Amino acid sequence: MSQKQREFEYTFEDFDFLRKLSNQHSGIIVTDDKFDMFYSRLSRRIRTLGLSSFKQYCQYLTDNKEQEFTEFINSITTNLTAFFRENHHFEFVRDTVIPDLLKKNKHSKQIKVWSSASSTGEEPYSIAMTLLENVPPGWDVKVLATDLDTDVLAKAASGVYSADRIDGLPEQRIKKWFLKSKTQPNKVRVRNELREIISFKQLNLMGDWPMRGPFDFIFCRNVLIYFDQNTKEMLANRFADLLASGSYLFIGHSESLHQMDTAFKLIGNTIYQKV
Repeated sequence: MSQKQREFEYTFEDFDFLRKLSNQHSGIIVTDDKFDMFYSRLSRRIRTLGLSSFKQYCQYLTDNKEQEFTEFINSITTNLTAFFRENHHFEFVRDTVIPDLLKKNKHSKQIKVWSSASSTGEEPYSIAMTLLENVPPGWDVKVLATDLDTDVLAKAASGVYSADRIDGLPEQRIKKWFLKSKTQPNKVRVRNELREIISFKQLNLMGDWPMRGPFDFIFCRNVLIYFDQNTKEMLANRFADLLASGSYLFIGHSESLHQMDTAFKLIGNTIYQKV
């Protein structure tokens, strides 16, 4: 798209300012090929604020960082997810992790899990379904679901989805865990049993982590891909600090901890165990 065709004036200097601001806050590396993506994602904010250029928006962000920064981060964060995405992870939880935990935690009867990049909620709800389908009644099961983006967290906490989001799920699972909306025929809502065991919280992975472990397993999928090698290693070791020995870290299909100095060993397809 040439400058003449753009609604708002936008230069590489503007892009560079915005991506550096994003990196300082989130640690995410934004490459040159995201130039157009930043334009399309942020144009709505500029229009809403009544500004005429990205230069003005950069200045507005500088002057009103406290009020605008969350809107800025929400606009540029990519959120792509689905129920039971990368299903082999959930099968491993069902077949290996849960049987182990039923023995290991038989006295406390507690299971604690962290979905650290929960997006619009499909991942933590998939974890919750897997746990409640396979853990006996009487156990205390809790899932912490965090994300940087407050907009997607609000959607996740509502538990309401377009009906087509569950098209690929088995009929038995749909009947067990989803309710059709009476007022919105194209919407479904997850049952309260799932929502009751999940806590949705805003969290920047590059900031302080107020939660306490140990967690029995952690999902951090399709997040590490945005960070440089040192940041990936640092995050992996922070996850390790919150995991019990022998517990698991699940990462995304295009991610790896290869050649990093961490407390994990690879035991399956993007599945790591704390040594």
